[in-house]
Amino acid sequence: MNNSKLTVVMYHYVRDLKNSRYPNIKGLQIELFREQVQFLKKHYNFVTVEQVLDAYHNDKAKDLPDHPVLLTFDDAYKDHFDYVFPYLEHEKIKGAFYAPVKAVTENTVLDVNKIHFILASTPDEKLPQLVNELKLQLDNYRKDWNLQSFDYYFDKLAVANRFDPKEVIFVKRLLQVELDERLRKIITDDIFQKVVGMDEGMFSCELYMSMDQIKCMVDNGMHFGSHGYDHYWLNSLSKEKQEFEIKKSIEFIKEVGGDVNNWTICYPYSAHDDKTIEVLKENGCKLGMTTIVDTADLSNKEGDVIFKLPRLDTNDLPKDANAPVNKWY
Repeated sequence: MNNSKLTVVMYHYVRDLKNSRYPNIKGLQIELFREQVQFLKKHYNFVTVEQVLDAYHNDKAKDLPDHPVLLTFDDAYKDHFDYVFPYLEHEKIKGAFYAPVKAVTENTVLDVNKIHFILASTPDEKLPQLVNELKLQLDNYRKDWNLQSFDYYFDKLAVANRFDPKEVIFVKRLLQVELDERLRKIITDDIFQKVVGMDEGMFSCELYMSMDQIKCMVDNGMHFGSHGYDHYWLNSLSKEKQEFEIKKSIEFIKEVGGDVNNWTICYPYSAHDDKTIEVLKENGCKLGMTTIVDTADLSNKEGDVIFKLPRLDTNDLPKDANAPVNKWY
């Protein structure tokens, strides 16, 4: 039996990309999602968040099925209601969903999503123009915000990773974390209007689930946990601000009918620190998800491992129902 090794799979956009307004968004085509679920169905056994909590906190890992797998979905995209939820229901699978409160309740668009759709609206051959636009923005705000040179930021941030070229990483890192939050928002909003050109409230309603849709999913056994209020890098905040983010999330979970006695968190950007975990413990959180690429060992009770669970990205596993297992099995 291999039931203490938990595989957690992470999803973001799951949509009909070919027929969408933004076919270049870095998402998963719905047919491939279904193929991946069928692959997992052949080789793994689906479990719920509640089973995972019971296994860890009550020493019942031996009661889990062999090769347990948990499906998680970040950011409360409407895709999850339209495409994911019906298929999970059909397959009798209970997923775990993590909603950023402000985006859902106040019809705002997360800065990270504005950046995604700026990039999705920018063909590869026009990436240099987008980078040049950021250079002009930095030049414009350099004196008032005491900024470094463009070359300083580009040399520091433009490092390709396993998913994106260096120009895309530069855009993401500059606008997600490097600059002062207030300036990041000013520049991101300006470029979003120039490139995407859509009212933020309208865009939000198209992008995220509504409260009623989330309540419907909760009523049908889906788990909804915390993904912060403002989707901040929690480790960049004071303990007091982290408490605000967490408490607003708990209020939201309660409002949609979730179980506030067994709530979990998926850290925005995977960012957390010792203060975060302290706040989580003080508020009764039972589990924390990261984006560390690995499988989880539920038999490991050392330290705060339950608040640092790794996940595999959908791209780490086959999207073919008949594919052989890979190194993560």
